This record gives sequence, structure tokens and C-alpha cells, in this order.
Amino acid sequence: MKQKTAKIIFWVTTTLIFLFEGVVPALTSQTEMAKEGISHLGYPLYFGNALIVFKVLGALALIIPAVPKRVKEWAYAGFAFDFIFACISHWAVDGFSFEAIFPLIVLAILMTSYYTYHKITA
Repeated sequence: MKQKTAKIIFWVTTTLIFLFEGVVPALTSQTEMAKEGISHLGYPLYFGNALIVFKVLGALALIIPAVPKRVKEWAYAGFAFDFIFACISHWAVDGFSFEAIFPLIVLAILMTSYYTYHKITA
């Protein structure tokens, strides 16, 4: 893969993660729908609030170039766990559905971002 192609793929996938996991949750976390979603899965509301804080911080860590590599690695790992456990939670509560599969789609985008991040920083 050429360096220019890797950079384009990195920025597209990382921007998608930033939007899905940073911007959207920050803007919608206090809506009734978000609160009902957390409750529906059996989690207390304070868990949702903590999750939003870490999602926004992780999204910022991925999108800001000056953030140290080690911090970015932790952000990638945190998001990977988040997506895997979101899939498990939705599957356990609602069974096999789009809500259970969607986190795995976002995980694939995250993995592409991670792979190209290492291509452009190597």
C-alpha cells in the first residue's frame, strides 16, 4: 500500500470513528433515547455517563496528531473492547439483530484505522 493511500484510508476511517464515538455520543448522551438504551441493556445510568466521557476522550486521542503513540494505542484498545462488549450486550438482551452486528462493523472500521495508523507512522 502506498503511503498516500494509507494516509487517506487512515483519515477517512479515523474521522468516522471520531464522529461515531466522539461527536454523536457527546451530542446525544443526555437524550431520553440514550438513557433508555443504557437501561434496556441493564446498565445503570452512571455507567452511560462514564462511557461517554471515555468515548469522547478516546476519539480526541485518535484524531489529534500530537497525542503520543502510547495514548493512541490505549484508545484503540478501549474502543475495541467497547465494540466487542456492545455486541455481546445487545446479543444477550435482544438476540441476533442489527444492533448486535453494528458494533462489529464499527470494529472493522477501527481495525482499518489502526492498521493504516501503523503504516503511516512506521
